[in-house]
Amino acid sequence: MAYIGLVYYTVKGGNLMVGFLVSAIVWVIIGRVPYALAMSDVFQKAVDIYGPTAIVIMLGSWFGRVLVETGIAGSIIRRSVELGGDKALVTTILASLATTFIFMGTYGVGAVIAIGVIALPILLSIGVPERVATAAYTMSIGAAMWINLALFKQIALFFPPNSVPFAGPFFNFGVMAMLISVAFIILMLTFNLGGQRVRTWAVPSVNPPTIVHVPVYSYIVPIVPVVMAVQFNWGPVAGMFLGVFLALLTTGKLKRLNDAQSLTLKALRDGIADVALLLGMLFTLAMFWDAAGKNAGIIKAVLGPVLPDNPWYVAIAFGALAPLGLFRGPLMPWGAGSATIAVLVGLGYFKPTLLLPLVLAPGLGMAIAMCPTQSWNLWTVSYTKVGITDYLKTGVPWAWMTVIVNACLAVYMFG
Repeated sequence: MAYIGLVYYTVKGGNLMVGFLVSAIVWVIIGRVPYALAMSDVFQKAVDIYGPTAIVIMLGSWFGRVLVETGIAGSIIRRSVELGGDKALVTTILASLATTFIFMGTYGVGAVIAIGVIALPILLSIGVPERVATAAYTMSIGAAMWINLALFKQIALFFPPNSVPFAGPFFNFGVMAMLISVAFIILMLTFNLGGQRVRTWAVPSVNPPTIVHVPVYSYIVPIVPVVMAVQFNWGPVAGMFLGVFLALLTTGKLKRLNDAQSLTLKALRDGIADVALLLGMLFTLAMFWDAAGKNAGIIKAVLGPVLPDNPWYVAIAFGALAPLGLFRGPLMPWGAGSATIAVLVGLGYFKPTLLLPLVLAPGLGMAIAMCPTQSWNLWTVSYTKVGITDYLKTGVPWAWMTVIVNACLAVYMFG
């Protein structure tokens, strides 16, 4: 009943911070967790342990703001669409690829907004329908999250510490899943825009800000944190600090030290503000998750006999039910899906190396990429003034196929 209650509450649009906190209290009561243990572990230690992840999220958002403030992100987008020639399809594909590239190392709704006000007006001004431009943008961000360190740290919270390292097999899988996601974005764009030529006389509904081009060699900066983590085993914090330094260096911002300091401090302030509410929700999620872990025995006794222990059955179920990742449903890890993951982990049928990429398939392919309740998706829909129904009809069928393929890929590689 606690699981059903959390699912119902989140689907109805309840505040996730409140929902996770109340659920943590309920699960402490159900599991008869001793008072002292609940106070020390559930409501204190769980949040303490989450501290390093919170730092990565804040710095990821800061890094994204620096890419915007230095002009790197805007220049990448502008140059990519300039290569599109006179075809809307090619232009939109290039803009989508550029967006995915930028968000491999960038995180935060502030970066999404700052880059969106550059990319989206360009696409709209050349005649790309609002529903297509909107779906392409949000799906491109979702594709990048497969190898985004800040996002990975969030999903790793659901599993034992260090049970799934970022570098190694997961990263290899993440790259493949990202490429599959990009392939379906291209298919979606081809289906909707194939043969359409750019209408250069179209009047944009919103005007992009002025873009200052930066040196081409600065374009490598967005993936610096990922490269350093995978190739040199750097921690994400060190990688992001290096990325910020290189962003300032390659764009000439270090020539005037005072200006560079002002830029980085402003980016840090704005970046942390962008993720403040997210962090509050994630802190209570950590409490809920610890409380759920202390009820693993009850979960296994109640649900073990009725849930499948074959990973292929779970992959097929996740693929078939992928739309349940929308509207904070049972397959949205940062919504009601947190309870679903708690149940699956509590059963102990699957190793974290399999379960983590498996739950990410609908979590990224559907929820992050297309859910209107996701903060940056909601902003994008509002910015382009596209109807929610048109937005979902345009992107969900392709996102659904992405989930099916990537869920099966997860079982094939780790099952």
